[in-house]
Amino acid sequence: MAARNTARKRAFQILFEGDQRGADVLTVLADWIRLSRGDTRQPPVSEYTMQLVEGYAERARRIDELIAQYSVGWTLDRMPVVDRNILRLGAYELIWVDETPDAVVLDEMVQLAKEFSTDESPSFVNGLLGRLKDLKPSLRREEA
Repeated sequence: MAARNTARKRAFQILFEGDQRGADVLTVLADWIRLSRGDTRQPPVSEYTMQLVEGYAERARRIDELIAQYSVGWTLDRMPVVDRNILRLGAYELIWVDETPDAVVLDEMVQLAKEFSTDESPSFVNGLLGRLKDLKPSLRREEA
């Protein structure tokens, strides 16, 4: 599933850019789509990337609450920006995207942390998302 891997990486990059610029992620997504249509050197934005970014945007407040609640010793604003956005993407896909197996989400987010963040980040990302995975049934019930 290299296409899904690429889609996740692009979704992470869009969330990261929005966070860095203080811009709405849907605005950043629209910019990426517009640029990719007008410049063949720009990577295309897949449907799955759009689904991930739009899904995160729809639940951003709840996702940030969950990350803040379950990250031991770290406030959201103290987290490295890379880790914060990997966790945001991972939490959305883990809790609200049923067709992706939980183990795949955890593995993909750990890989993003290995590629883009610090040596400590993969275990931090794995631990926090693993906790959310364990709580997933109760978190989903809260939404119902």
